[in-house]
Amino acid sequence: MKSISKIAVLGLGYVGLPLAVTLAKYFRVTGYDIDSTRIFELRSGQDRTREVSASALKNATLALTDKLTDLQGAELFIVAVPTPVDETSQPDLAALESASRQVGSVLGKGAVVVYESTVYPGVTEDFCGPILEEASGLRCGADFHLGYSPERINPGDTQHTVDRITKVVAGQTPDVAALLKEVYGHLNNGNIFVARDIRTAEAAKVIENAQRDINIAFINEVTEIFGKLGISAYDVLDAARTKWNFLDFQPGLVGGHCIGVDPFYLAHCSKAMGHDPEIILAGRRINDAMGVKLAGRIDGAVKAALPDEASTRLLVLGLTFKENLPDLRNTKVIDLVRSLEARGHHVEIHDAYADPAEAKRNYDVDLLPSLEGAGPYHGLIGAVPHDLYRAFTGPSFRSLLHAEGVVADIKGMWRDVRLPDGLHRWQL
Repeated sequence: MKSISKIAVLGLGYVGLPLAVTLAKYFRVTGYDIDSTRIFELRSGQDRTREVSASALKNATLALTDKLTDLQGAELFIVAVPTPVDETSQPDLAALESASRQVGSVLGKGAVVVYESTVYPGVTEDFCGPILEEASGLRCGADFHLGYSPERINPGDTQHTVDRITKVVAGQTPDVAALLKEVYGHLNNGNIFVARDIRTAEAAKVIENAQRDINIAFINEVTEIFGKLGISAYDVLDAARTKWNFLDFQPGLVGGHCIGVDPFYLAHCSKAMGHDPEIILAGRRINDAMGVKLAGRIDGAVKAALPDEASTRLLVLGLTFKENLPDLRNTKVIDLVRSLEARGHHVEIHDAYADPAEAKRNYDVDLLPSLEGAGPYHGLIGAVPHDLYRAFTGPSFRSLLHAEGVVADIKGMWRDVRLPDGLHRWQL
């Protein structure tokens, strides 16, 4: 196939923006997003996801647009839109369908459309392909071709960036696969794995996060067992990880747009084939229940430390699904908050990274603007290990808590901090 000169990237979120900025070093790239505000912010050098710095945005040769017509003439379209689940945990392909129709409206003969969104095997060819055909009037496999290159962006990870990881590519034909290997090879000095076919690449991606989910579920389950035995899971992990082949996963709340979502895509595909995905869904059940279970244990710790308090105020530190990021998608901290409220506690939340307007819009919570003058609280719960919270010392706790308050450390970030006399410690 001919070499590529113009690339269009649709979806400028955590995945699409870093990819587009890096590709723009080697190709003429236009980044498209339906969110006009997002385009305005990026043109101003602001990336609300914090994946790309202001200086990198300023120096990028990337063209930014919210107009589909600006994508006409592109020879390679890369689709990087979200693939969430709905309220019943079924795959929600609405964004993928919409993006495919948009691409189809500007698709020209000879172009390649490659998807980076996480899907179950068959979606690219059986779902997206027909949509592209209908919208474009062109024939898939003849007038245009399909490809798949699963995203592997780990939000907030400055080590495993798009230019430092192995990229998997697959094409509808060997020529398409070779083309994608060449294009994506510019990103990472040729560190490309060519999968046997598109379905294989789709399957590889969907099991990556499902595997992590299952491993975390195991640790969450044994953490519950250790809690009943009066043993700290973090102390157990310190010992266990000294074995050379121990898989080092940690307990906690499993949210976000990948690990807490992708297993449902694999489960959906499995059920469609007549197979009951026992382990996959068992892991999801365990992890989805963690917010409620943690609330029960923290409730018990607070009542044991302060048995005479009729009304308790608790402060939850962190609402995002991951440390040092503003991403609130599918955060399970809200499950912890709602369960504590259901047990009669008054709960307030502070997050050093989250957007207060987004928190209010998505979860109907009002974030504290500052910790200054807050409290005193009967309990302080470390839910997300933002650096600001990791840096807490004894005086930090004393300023926020009642004399006999409880420090509940879900993430083990204060294990080595000496608490002031009178305060109680609870940790996994």
